[in-house]
Amino acid sequence: MWKKIRIVILLLILAKVAQWMWLDQGALEWKKNLYVAVYPVNVSGSASVSAYLQTLNKDDFESMSQYFAGEAKHYRLPIHRPFEFQLGDEVKEIPPAPPGDGNVLNTVLWSLKFRYFAWANSPKVSVPPDIRLYLLYYDPATHPQLSHSTALNKGRVGRINLFGDRAYAKQNLVIVGHELLHTLNATDKYDMNTNMPVYPDGFADPDQSPRYPQGFAELMGGRVPVSEVLATIPDHLGRTLIGEKTAREIGWLKEAK
Repeated sequence: MWKKIRIVILLLILAKVAQWMWLDQGALEWKKNLYVAVYPVNVSGSASVSAYLQTLNKDDFESMSQYFAGEAKHYRLPIHRPFEFQLGDEVKEIPPAPPGDGNVLNTVLWSLKFRYFAWANSPKVSVPPDIRLYLLYYDPATHPQLSHSTALNKGRVGRINLFGDRAYAKQNLVIVGHELLHTLNATDKYDMNTNMPVYPDGFADPDQSPRYPQGFAELMGGRVPVSEVLATIPDHLGRTLIGEKTAREIGWLKEAK
């Protein structure tokens, strides 16, 4: 009896792994648009953040759909709107935080825990999501600085740290867009020690002359390079572009044959 139960459990696990592998491949072929569920989380537990979350609605994320539609058009993607965002109900539990020690085993275990968390904490939305993003909102009055966000391409989940205040709404979407592309295999294009975009892939216009100041940020580069030692955080998605290397990583631009 127990042997049969173990076999059933193993088959279910294998089926889930196969589903993830199919999604990994299918998403990058861009035969259909992807549905993204965003779930707000009040990490601070503060009344001001709670009040802010009550004001969120689907329209707050429409500019992201339009932004990616515009970038996709630039790369002649055969889909008008590659992403459709759905606002889910507030999630009361906090996703597990990634380990800070860099240990590979701990990172793997955290990845499994996070994916299990997403399975157990996905309030229903109108269309079953391809990608789940947990938006962790902090009170800027008590958390003036935020730690780095994290997203996984395996399982298509993200844990994104944001400020829970309307004044930061547009800048928050830059962070969400950055982490969203991580779920589709896009890599960071900035120096982890300095936060400076790496030339040339982290620059929106690497061929510009003179090179500085740049007018836009490459989305995965994270910042607008002003000089060799200074880069500024874009205040809205309109100050960012998706560069060619990122487009290749997410399947929007194919290698020339």
